[in-house]
Amino acid sequence: MPVKDQQDEGEKRMRVHGVFPPMLTPFTPRGEVDEGAFVSNIEKWNRTSLAGFVVLGSNSEAAYLTEAEKLRLIELTSERAASDKMVVAGTGVESTQETVHLTNEAARRGAQAALVLTPSYYTDKMDDRALIAHFTAVADAAVIPILLYNVPKFTHVTISVRAIETLARHANIVGMKDSSGDVPRLTAILNAVPDRFNLIVGTAAAWFPAIALGMRAGILALANCAPNESARVLSLFEEGKIADARELHNRLFALNAAITATFGVAGVKHAAEVCGYAGGAVRSPLQPLREEAKQIIERLCREAGVGE
Repeated sequence: MPVKDQQDEGEKRMRVHGVFPPMLTPFTPRGEVDEGAFVSNIEKWNRTSLAGFVVLGSNSEAAYLTEAEKLRLIELTSERAASDKMVVAGTGVESTQETVHLTNEAARRGAQAALVLTPSYYTDKMDDRALIAHFTAVADAAVIPILLYNVPKFTHVTISVRAIETLARHANIVGMKDSSGDVPRLTAILNAVPDRFNLIVGTAAAWFPAIALGMRAGILALANCAPNESARVLSLFEEGKIADARELHNRLFALNAAITATFGVAGVKHAAEVCGYAGGAVRSPLQPLREEAKQIIERLCREAGVGE
């Protein structure tokens, strides 16, 4: 199918609704990808209320994976995901050319959409002109729909609302994950983009406020360890049980803050272990948690009502 036809078809079918985990990548103590543990998590998540999977997100330690490892994880996710789960692959790398290459290789291995991170190495040069040119070129050449990925905590680059408004007009740019946690910014983006544009919240800290604004999708680190609870916030809201949705969001808030803002990927992995999933080791130079950090996470899991 010609690229343009692929893009048109992608736009027709692409509507993102529900919760996705930026899937953990379990490593062995020697730093190798533990494929068995990775697949075990997929099989368990298949039985939850998750809408799909994001393979190679920030919490996947994607920056530390080789291209061969990335493609293998996409392949495993596509092969093992339940038929009702959407598979999104993180394919953003520094150069436009390599991002196009990785995106189309991901598509060949079953990814249904690509989550494309902002380039960031030459931070002060990543202005509107550069970002619009980059994402437009990727979207023009990609054979699957594109989701922009804004995560200034890691990249120190923020896509402006003006640039998002411009990019949202592209037929093959179907949405964006915004991990800034900035609720006024989310409001400004929603006011600037068409209804077809899937604005996705990227942190559970802003999940309930985002839903209240009208957003209906989240790619949440918390969903690695509390998938049903994360999804339940949305379903309660949609059932009209607003107070219950807010109460559940608030109950999960401290755990989410600990495993993201405080302890990072190693914290998410330990929380996953507490909740019956395979976290595995982190890959160097990330360091394992200290014992006192593990105890804090275990206590917060109990207080949040998650875990085995």
